[in-house]
Formats: sequence, C-alpha cells, structure tokens
Amino acid sequence: MKQKVILAYSGGLDTSVMLKWLEKKGYNIIAYIADVGQNEDLNIIKEKALKTGASKVYIENLKKELVENYIFQALKANVIYEGQYLLGTAIARPIIAKKQVEIAKKENTNILAHGCTGKGNDQVRFELIWMKSMPDAKIITPWKDKKWLKQFNGRPDLIKYAKKEGIQIDVSLKKPYSTDENLMHMSYESGILEDTCNKPDPEMFKLTVSPKVAPDKETDICIEFEKGVPITVTNQTENIGIKGSLELFTYLNKLASENGIGRIDIVENRFIGIKSRGVYETPAGTILFKAHKDIESITLDQEVMLLKELMSPIIAKLIYNGFWYSPEMDFLMAAINKSQENVSGKVYMTLYKGNVIVTGRESKFSLYNAKLSSMDEEGGYDQKDAAGFIKIVGLRLKNQGVKDEALGEEISTK
Repeated sequence: MKQKVILAYSGGLDTSVMLKWLEKKGYNIIAYIADVGQNEDLNIIKEKALKTGASKVYIENLKKELVENYIFQALKANVIYEGQYLLGTAIARPIIAKKQVEIAKKENTNILAHGCTGKGNDQVRFELIWMKSMPDAKIITPWKDKKWLKQFNGRPDLIKYAKKEGIQIDVSLKKPYSTDENLMHMSYESGILEDTCNKPDPEMFKLTVSPKVAPDKETDICIEFEKGVPITVTNQTENIGIKGSLELFTYLNKLASENGIGRIDIVENRFIGIKSRGVYETPAGTILFKAHKDIESITLDQEVMLLKELMSPIIAKLIYNGFWYSPEMDFLMAAINKSQENVSGKVYMTLYKGNVIVTGRESKFSLYNAKLSSMDEEGGYDQKDAAGFIKIVGLRLKNQGVKDEALGEEISTK
C-alpha cells in the first residue's frame, strides 16, 4: 500500500506542484484545506486537489476556534511583534498545524507535509507544532529536499512544471507579490516589495479601502469586554448591535475595511535571521487591540500593567517564532489570564479615514477615581504627604549628588 501523506494544501502554485510531485513519487496524498477565513471558494480548491492527484480532501472550518482560542488569547496579551506587527499569519498557523495532526491520526499515518520555503517563518511554526503534537511524525518539506531544489530553482520552474502536468494555476511571472489571507489579516510580500523603497500599488490592497476614499463621516462604536474578551460591538451611528465571537470579529473587519483602517508597511526580523519587508492589512485586529489596551488602562493595577508590558513582547516573539505550544507559553499565558479577571467594561471609539480614536471608557472594575485625580478638590488625598514621599524616593539621588560634588572638588584641586 502507498504511504499516506497529509499535505497542507492551499491550492496555490507551490502546494499544487508539490501534490503532483509527491504523488508521482508513489505517495497517497490526502489534501488538507484549512478554512481560516480566506476569501476563496474552497470547493473549487478541493476539486483542483482531486484533479491534481489527491485521493481525498479535508476542508476544515477553523474560523470560530481561530477567533476564540488564538486571536482573542493574543488580544488578552496585547501582543505586537517588534512594536508594529499584529501577528496575523503567526496566530493562524498553530490551529492549522494542530488540525493537520488530528487528520493524520484519523487516517492512521504519521507523515505530514507543507509547502513552506526554507527561508521563512512558517516552516518553523508548522514543524514545531507537529513535533509537540506528534513526536514520531515524519516530516516532508520539499523546499529543503535536494531533489526538489535541483528540479525547482524558483517560480519559473514551478510554472513550467504545472503547465507540463496540466495543473491549473492562477499565477504568472508578471504577478508582482505573494499573499496570505485569513480572518485576522492579509499579508503581501516578495516580488516588487523586496525593494524596500518600492511604494505598494494602491490596487494591491484587497481588504481595506484607502483612507483617501473612506467615508467623509465618522462611525461611532462601542466595544464591550468581559475578562479581556470582546463580547459585543455596537455601531452607535447606525444603531446596530453584534454579539458572538466570530460575528463581531467579522463585523469589525467590515467596519474597519470601509474606513481604511489597518494598513502597515514594515521591515521585520524573521526567526531565521533574515530581514523581510511585509505589507499588512489587519482591520478588526487594529480596532480591538487599541480598545483592549484602553479598557486595561482603567481596570489594571499599575504594577500588573508594568509586568504585562514586559511580558507582551516576549509572548509576541514566542508566537512569531512558532512556540505557541510550549511550556514557557503556557506559563506566561496563565499569568495573562489571571490579569484579565477584572478587564471588563466598555470602550467608545470613533472610526474615521484610517484612524481609530478612543473617546471614552467605563467599567464597574474601574480603578480610576475622579476625586483623587482632580485638580479642583482634595478628594481624600493630602498633598502635604507628597513632600515626605519625594524625600524618600529621592534619597539615593541626593546621596549620589553629594558623592558627585565631592569627587568633582577632588578632581578640581588636582
């Protein structure tokens, strides 16, 4: 019997060629298509896989689980990689890889394959999760295979092979970049974008309108959080209320897209040590991350907030590098979940031409005390106490100043 291989299949050039290439090597290819919210007809991709040589195709709807167990968990931690990237691709990979292992177990095989290149981050993300979820997995990665690399140097060779084998493809040498889409974002990289001075073509963007053509009117919204998780979105301008994790995330994607929100153009550091230029659209994520950080501003103790600020970039790096399922991630996320116990309340925002403007916030767990912070009344705070406080916290600085003066006088006398 032919050995079964579970191939993570997107229907694109690379995985389509890989499917045929592996099938001709004598493997029984089972294609796995993860539905993570990409705007594609997955049934057409399924038919393409079968025509290319797959014996069976799984289409797995992962959208709701992606939002609830991955996007919202990352939201709790306020993770932003290198201060700019909201990790759209990296957040989706763990659930895709995890489900692939589940399919392999169902099909009684331990052979897994992906189409990630040997220069990128995704190869690490997939394989680390496979190693954790299926320690005895046999991993096939053509872009790290000598025979594959001898046959395929790049896109021209892949296109030539696809035409020879009658594989339907939607790409050409003229396509100036590559994309990856899920509920969280759309990414654009390679091709013309490899020159860091090349301005993205306005026609390139698929999810968001340009702020230039966004409506000339504001959209007022309210997002309600419970324990760090958004539970409702209210469009106050149009009197529309949305509940449900997937539903509200999808609705925020729509609102943000219409208002030109979520575009960034960055150069990031890949795990393997290569700098990479990426252009991203992250509509709903941009709104939610700003709203969540704001509700924390009135519900988190200042020292807890400081610890979270230290932890967030560490967690972001773990997610980016593929360590979602790791002991250190479990440890840090336990602390994050603890921090969110009182992160409940409402954040009011205005969306306008690419901008997300916070206009107010409220919570029954608010630590904000208007009387204490007021400049117009005492509010239970004796300002005279500040004198002693400053003397104590400044004692070491005063001592250092005395020492500096003494050393200065000693040097001047010499």
